[in-house]
Amino acid sequence: MRKIIITIAPTGNVPTKKLNRHVPISPQEIAEDIFQCYKAGAAIAHIHTRDENGSPTINPVITQDIMTRVKERCDIIIQLSTGARGGSGLERGACIDLKPDMASLATGSSNFSASVNSNSPELIESLGKRMIENGVKPEIEAFDVAMITNIGYYLKKKAVKPPLHFNLVMNVPGSISGTPKNLLHMAELLPQGSTFTVTGIGRAHVDMITMGVLLGGNIRVGLEDLLVYSEETGELATNVMLVERAVRIVHALGHEVATVQEARSMLGL
Repeated sequence: MRKIIITIAPTGNVPTKKLNRHVPISPQEIAEDIFQCYKAGAAIAHIHTRDENGSPTINPVITQDIMTRVKERCDIIIQLSTGARGGSGLERGACIDLKPDMASLATGSSNFSASVNSNSPELIESLGKRMIENGVKPEIEAFDVAMITNIGYYLKKKAVKPPLHFNLVMNVPGSISGTPKNLLHMAELLPQGSTFTVTGIGRAHVDMITMGVLLGGNIRVGLEDLLVYSEETGELATNVMLVERAVRIVHALGHEVATVQEARSMLGL
């Protein structure tokens, strides 16, 4: 029996209320959803920030507002996004100075369905070193194989340091597809001693998070990754529904859901 960390990704940069009315956009909505997901079993909140128009933003004032609201309600681990869709260049690292527990760090470039997930070596090194300076643990976002295999370069550059934690993001259109064979290959490439989370986008969601547990990893759920709860009925998902299903999967596989404190210990926070 293992402890499994559940991460909630409530918003992302792409989902809109037109696609799913349950997508939280304002700081108040995001913080409330995170709190409800915390009560349901989530130990980490992966947070993207939206402006008053619902567009992705890296405005640290709005991000700080979300963080403050979340911390007033619970002690969930806060993980902020530095992703390419939120902004460009070094400005993407503004959230790191807010000193969250964790922040995302994509260690290479890849394709999305309608854009390029661009991350130059110089940018990756700068963001990684900024995280080290601020005591922020990176979650290494791997949308494709090379984002794992080139981690040695950033270890030599001292832009990251062990123990490493990865998020294997499966089935983003334009990047590695979400198949059991691909996920097994990704997991087998991870450096010894690393921890990892598995994210499944769209129709690959349930298969990937289930296999993630089977392979010894943790799982991420949320409206950033999946908008429809059931393809058969077309029922729209909510963040809480997705966390509750993840909890049932963990229990069905004979494991337990990690508390926030257990997750902190597992990740070395």
